[in-house]
Amino acid sequence: MDMLEIKTLIMIISNFGFPVALAIYLLVRFEKKIETLTEAIDRLKEVIRIRN
Repeated sequence: MDMLEIKTLIMIISNFGFPVALAIYLLVRFEKKIETLTEAIDRLKEVIRIRN
């Protein structure tokens, strides 16, 4: 690989690597929060069902 190809490769990684890594990180974090919200909604449905 010549120097131009290496610079191009570094530019591609820097432009797309960070956004992809950030998107994956956020998806994993939001997935945990969504699971917690789903559990809370299920518990709320049970409480409502018991009271009716």
